[in-house]
Amino acid sequence: MNISEQDFKYMVEGATADLIRLLIERKDYDMKSAVDAVYQSETYAALNRPQTGLYYQSSGYLFDYLLEELGVRA
Repeated sequence: MNISEQDFKYMVEGATADLIRLLIERKDYDMKSAVDAVYQSETYAALNRPQTGLYYQSSGYLFDYLLEELGVRA
């Protein structure tokens, strides 16, 4: 799939914000812990590589992926 750099960045930013929000709402993380967990994760690193295709996945899928990486029960 061909996607512009601008659209890719927009999708990654949206997914990142969703992951942070979901950690806060569903796993009782505070803002700093949620931001740190997401930005330091391999999930975030993979999300920023267009070839992985993760930017095209739903927030729910990405959240499950992140929880598995963090070792947190869903």
